[in-house]
Amino acid sequence: MNNKKYLNIALLIASGLFSTVTTAAVPESEGFTRFVNKMMKEHQFTEQALTELFKQVEIKQSILKAIARPAEGMPWHKYRKIFMQDSRIDGGVAFWKENEKTLAAVEEKYGVPPEIITAIIGVETLYGGNTGSFRVIDALSTLAFAYPKRSTFFTAELEAFLLLCREENMKPLEPQGSYAGAMGMPQFMPSSFRAYAADFEGDSKRDIWGNTPDVIASVANYFVEHRWRKGEPVTYPVHAESDAYKALLSKGLKPDVTIAQLRKADIMMPGELKASAKAKLLAFEQPASEDLWVGLHNFYVITRYNHSQLYAMAVYQLSQAVKQRKNAIAAQ
Repeated sequence: MNNKKYLNIALLIASGLFSTVTTAAVPESEGFTRFVNKMMKEHQFTEQALTELFKQVEIKQSILKAIARPAEGMPWHKYRKIFMQDSRIDGGVAFWKENEKTLAAVEEKYGVPPEIITAIIGVETLYGGNTGSFRVIDALSTLAFAYPKRSTFFTAELEAFLLLCREENMKPLEPQGSYAGAMGMPQFMPSSFRAYAADFEGDSKRDIWGNTPDVIASVANYFVEHRWRKGEPVTYPVHAESDAYKALLSKGLKPDVTIAQLRKADIMMPGELKASAKAKLLAFEQPASEDLWVGLHNFYVITRYNHSQLYAMAVYQLSQAVKQRKNAIAAQ
């Protein structure tokens, strides 16, 4: 694919000129050539079809700007305010009521509580109100071919996107999503769509854009495939009697200390937790202090949706706020 009209984005970035360019064609590069060759060799795409497709794809500066400032870089007390708003809580109650039968059926089948599924959709897209305005192929191509830091990941997602378009009989230039290529109400990346999207209504379609039962089942299926444990707690707030807890704070998200170790470090733990159970000690930044929580196995499962303890805590706290408000309304 030796089309001279393709712009070399790498050179534009290096020269500092790219900041003045809002969109450009996919760059001619070794990475792009390797991608095309792989799609032809491993998946039987034709060079002509790929050439015609990528002539219509745009590299977007706005996408590069957006990925450089993710919300997960905020301190917890600011991040939390994005999601713990009355409008989002009320929206969760409305979503739950509107889809109560589906949520109950999905809980029966998958074992994932309605409030957790509702909160995921609420955090991701405001219950479908904001699913993204970028063409998915533009987002993935921009990050695959003009964002070296994550090129490997997004090139694989671009591959998965073209495959799912073929499998689901979708036109690659039509689906829209986030600046990172996340799609639909649950904001699945293409690889997650292919692996976890569910056809709950049995119509031979997995529609995560407009079919809410499919969306709800897809989120639940994602959790089950990442080993959600039915009926188990997610996380608990805890209190430290001394500074000994600081030695147990660590990077990563996977539970890495026992409840017994936490108690030995003067952390007041819920009595029902077994001493041998694994947990993750979490510290969430407040303006003048920090909140301590212990994340259990199901908290770790939530982080498989988005690899951030801030994200998982926002989902959990929103889920509880929605559940409490729904119950309060029902009790009136």
